[in-house]
Amino acid sequence: MSLYRNAAWFLNGIHQYTRKGYEATSKDFEPQALNASVVGKSFMITGANSGIGRAAAMAIAKKGGTVHMVCRNKEKAEEAREDIISESGNTEIYIHIVDMSETRKVLEFATAFRNQHASLHVLINNAGCMVHRRAVNAEGLEMSFATNTMGVYVLTKYLIPLLQKSWDPRVITVSSGGMLVEKLRVYDLQSENGPFDGVMVYAQNKRQQVVLTQQWANANPDIHFSVMHPGWVDTPAVSTSMPRFHQMMGDRLRTAEQGADTVVWLAVSKAAGRRRSGQFFQDRRPVPTHLPLAWTRSSAEETQSFMAQLETLARDIQSQAVAQLDTAQESSEPQSV
Repeated sequence: MSLYRNAAWFLNGIHQYTRKGYEATSKDFEPQALNASVVGKSFMITGANSGIGRAAAMAIAKKGGTVHMVCRNKEKAEEAREDIISESGNTEIYIHIVDMSETRKVLEFATAFRNQHASLHVLINNAGCMVHRRAVNAEGLEMSFATNTMGVYVLTKYLIPLLQKSWDPRVITVSSGGMLVEKLRVYDLQSENGPFDGVMVYAQNKRQQVVLTQQWANANPDIHFSVMHPGWVDTPAVSTSMPRFHQMMGDRLRTAEQGADTVVWLAVSKAAGRRRSGQFFQDRRPVPTHLPLAWTRSSAEETQSFMAQLETLARDIQSQAVAQLDTAQESSEPQSV
């Protein structure tokens, strides 16, 4: 079955996920769909200093939106911000330095942002990673899972109350069509069993994001949730994490702007907001989340277990953050003699 999934996915990708696939599909796009002013609306984009995130930040800035760039590298973030301001003429571009693999710091950032801002209209979970050796973060979470799943879960969970204060709130998560080859492994979320295959772990994380989006949509009817596949895109992340694939595909890969097109459409267009919440999109259209005959669907019990595990981990991380704060406060208090 795994061989079937991989073969079916790759053949599908050659026709749909490439630059030619985008060019063919985009002929049917509504010409005016992105002609929307978003002045006065705020957007948070993780991984906004390069690739798809940067392209999305640029497009939204040009439409007048306030952009909060959540980035890991300060120098690269500042360079990207300067370019975005220069090209868009929009100065409402702000940088927040957060490593999405450091789960406790993601929680602290989300909590602080929620307390400091009156509203957030759109959250775009774009940052991701693919590693080829198993490693864990400070909280003991496997790095890919920490970045691609727990980082997304914690950031979104703690920003939902802020999003609910805003008009037409939306959450968009940049996933991958690679998730089609994976079934949710509810008993091995952090890839502890068997050999560690970075590509398959990434695909598993992306399946987790799709399930998360569906569950969030069911639980929060006042927020529009969506998850999307950008296609095979020529980004620094792809060239670094998948060099052989990057070299093999060459100029068949999409540009960052083509990869970001559906992200921007989901974030700003009226048509996207009228779509049913919780769907998986590709080139502005909802598409199936499973390959035919692939047996990748999860039971209600599996989904419930998955969400419960994430919530338990989030509570543990919150407890660690509180304990860290208490320790810091105690050490700063003057000692009596």
